[in-house]
Amino acid sequence: QVHGYKGVKFENWARTYGCCPEMYYQPTSVEEIREVLALARQQNKRVKVVGGGHSPSDIACTDGFMIHMGKMNRVLQVDKEKQQVTVEAGILLADLHPQLDQHGLALSNLGAVSDVTAGGVIGSGTHNTGIKHGILSTQVVALTLMTASGTILECSESSNAEVFQAARVHLGCLGVILTITLQCVPQFHLQETSFPSTLNEVLNNLDSHLRKSEYFRFLWFPHSENVSVIYQDHTSKPPSSSASWFWDYAVGFYLLEFLLWISTFLPSLVGWINRFFFWLLFSHKREHSDLSHKIFSYECRFKQHVQDWAIPREKTKEALLELKSMLEAQPKVVAHFPVEVRFARGDNILLSPCFQRDSCYMNIIIYRPYGKDVPRLDYWLAYENIMKKVGGRPHWAKAHNCTRKDFEKMYPAFPKFCAIREKLDPTGMFLNSYLEKVFY
Repeated sequence: QVHGYKGVKFENWARTYGCCPEMYYQPTSVEEIREVLALARQQNKRVKVVGGGHSPSDIACTDGFMIHMGKMNRVLQVDKEKQQVTVEAGILLADLHPQLDQHGLALSNLGAVSDVTAGGVIGSGTHNTGIKHGILSTQVVALTLMTASGTILECSESSNAEVFQAARVHLGCLGVILTITLQCVPQFHLQETSFPSTLNEVLNNLDSHLRKSEYFRFLWFPHSENVSVIYQDHTSKPPSSSASWFWDYAVGFYLLEFLLWISTFLPSLVGWINRFFFWLLFSHKREHSDLSHKIFSYECRFKQHVQDWAIPREKTKEALLELKSMLEAQPKVVAHFPVEVRFARGDNILLSPCFQRDSCYMNIIIYRPYGKDVPRLDYWLAYENIMKKVGGRPHWAKAHNCTRKDFEKMYPAFPKFCAIREKLDPTGMFLNSYLEKVFY
């Protein structure tokens, strides 16, 4: 008999969403997961699988049964010939990297945070940057899934292919992902070079930047013209770092948090803070190199609210300039730095924000200094309106105000995904309030 816990309170990493599931399970085997689902069917309960809990939304919340996959975190197989690795869905990417290092392998692209599970990363459509690279789900070559009835489906391009194209971005609503096979590449080092520029320069030469660097992104500092351009590219240079505790922590975190807190009483300070910190930390060229996964991931120090939408790549300039002129026209609206702009290749995954188009992701942020909420509604709504206008699609893990009507417009394959979901989960066992807005 699988053992569950009562009275567990779940909170996401940023402490912006939480819930109290009726029962909390940490299964150690496929059999135990099957038992939890059987119990849920008997008692007519809903089930939610949670990974690292990093999603800045309520996508993982439930008042029914919660399954935490943290104990199903093994590497099951490494195929050196095909350069593929099969893992249990509960493995944290942070734990996978050193194991891949031992085999001389690496993932070709990673998001900024590694305290996330393999199953969660693909379920929410996590991405990084690089126009030659798709979202992380595109690295999945096979997966196994337990449906609401306890049946296990093995999915890949060649078996259960339709379910496979849905399950690579599954939103947690198709069943419990058990194992994932990832396509790797030989281990590699990256050099990161960041240098100052201006918004106009970057937007006018976007194609040239995208050609110049394999993993190109840029940070715009709202209420200014300032931009920090970041190139990451393959290198054979030995690891080196320009990081220092004083600048990265004392200034980049403690001083910044204090000033942002003061700005909650004097909102007009925010523009000054953005310009001051650009001058302090981003106005000089910086370089460092290391193993790929150490360059891709960086530490999120701040509790924060974020929005991140994918828009057609060719709309990048239009959307950013519109966001800028909105902030100029409404001086009362504050926007913390940075607006992070990244790129991803199109794919054919049914609910991927990059479905059938190369995309630009535009991530906006409002920090919560010392846990204090900063008014963000005007910024949020203006941003969402611009994103919708240019044909944007929200990142699934992040909070948004979209409903089924919006998604039907955004996703050509939405009806197809719905049909697969209803077939695999006819009673809606894997739904929660976040998913009800998406599907009903």
